[in-house]
Amino acid sequence: MDNFFNYQLSIINSQLNKMIDRTVQPDIKMPEHLTVQAPERTILPNGVVLNVLNAGDSEVVRIDILMEGGRWHQCQPLQALFTNRMLREGTRRYTAAQIAERLDYYGAWLDLSSAQEHAFITLYSLNKYLPQTLDVLESLVKEPLFPDDRLAMVVENNVQQFKVNLQKVDFLAHRGLMKTLYGAGHPNGRMVSEDDYRRITPDVLREFYERHYHADNCSIFVAGKVTDDCLRRLEACFGTEPFGASGSRTERPDYKPVSAEARRVFIERPEALQSAVRMGMLTIPCYHPDYQKLRVLVTVLGGYFGSRLMSNIREEKGYTYGISAGLVSAPGSSVLFVSSETDNEYVEPLISEVLHEMDRLCHEPVGDEELSMVKNYMLGELCRNYESPFSLSDAWIYLHTSRLPATYFDEVQEGISRVTVEDLLRMAQNYFCKENLKEVVSGKKMS
Repeated sequence: MDNFFNYQLSIINSQLNKMIDRTVQPDIKMPEHLTVQAPERTILPNGVVLNVLNAGDSEVVRIDILMEGGRWHQCQPLQALFTNRMLREGTRRYTAAQIAERLDYYGAWLDLSSAQEHAFITLYSLNKYLPQTLDVLESLVKEPLFPDDRLAMVVENNVQQFKVNLQKVDFLAHRGLMKTLYGAGHPNGRMVSEDDYRRITPDVLREFYERHYHADNCSIFVAGKVTDDCLRRLEACFGTEPFGASGSRTERPDYKPVSAEARRVFIERPEALQSAVRMGMLTIPCYHPDYQKLRVLVTVLGGYFGSRLMSNIREEKGYTYGISAGLVSAPGSSVLFVSSETDNEYVEPLISEVLHEMDRLCHEPVGDEELSMVKNYMLGELCRNYESPFSLSDAWIYLHTSRLPATYFDEVQEGISRVTVEDLLRMAQNYFCKENLKEVVSGKKMS
């Protein structure tokens, strides 16, 4: 039978090869206009905004509950992080063990995370078990206990991981860059210490929870195969009556970055076998008219495997296994960064080559072929970002948390498609200002 099967397979392959000339590269086609499915937006009776992305054939949904309350709103370091993290450690109806066992039994997955201005409570659940898993989710959101014994264990585990991270040059370099760019008084630049972990108590977490985890601060995104039964249950759990202690929405604080004057910061790790290099500067926010063009320029510099930095510093010079550049958005600004790790002796040559490549982009136009390749790469990534219900939900959540308009997706595609070599030269000359570029190195000091 195996021989017969292989014979039939060889015939099929032979026929396919006759139909397709594999020596000729297929034509590269620019993606046409992308239509991004928009969520159906409903305001529930208690004021909670429900966003529904009904897409996909699998009998599964993802529910994201967003609370406006992140590290920008905390009264002390780690307050927002641990408030969110401790939701799964016990409620009035369930112990931590019961929460874990119940979700596992019904094939559900819970993810808790905290960002700059929001907390996220995410549940993946099979539709047929939604009554059971939603019951757990409702309890987590509305009645967490923050038990002292569980908090002590979670804090201790995090302290041990923090101590491990302090031995890593990439962790130290990243912290150093953020502090250098934003300043120690800014939420993005404040460096956490072990003492900050020890100051976390149940009362500290309850205070943050009561201020931010309530119906007026809540919005919900649900994606997947969303049934009418799913929507009814969501409304019954989170949309009928007000919940939470507070009755006012969280206001957006206004923090101003205070960058350090020093251009180079060195964080010594005498035993390090290699050094982490982080270079960065503050630049325009994601809603700026030039932002999409700047994204293309940064991709040319170091945003994909064939980028200028990879071709020069990895392929030609052999200073590193990998180097990248990118933009990270934050409220009111973005960070343009370059990230790499290298042997201690190659730190200075690596930094020099990064500056050289930035200079080239400021003075030499990008070639048409290179720009076309980068456009195709970025538009391909854009298509992949919108290909599944859950990635679609991620995209709309990004718009929501960044306070961007629904037209943003069209602006992204148009910005990539229409950018010219002249645009990139102007972007480089306007935004690649080496005087503002901070360099943070963590590793062994070379004599």
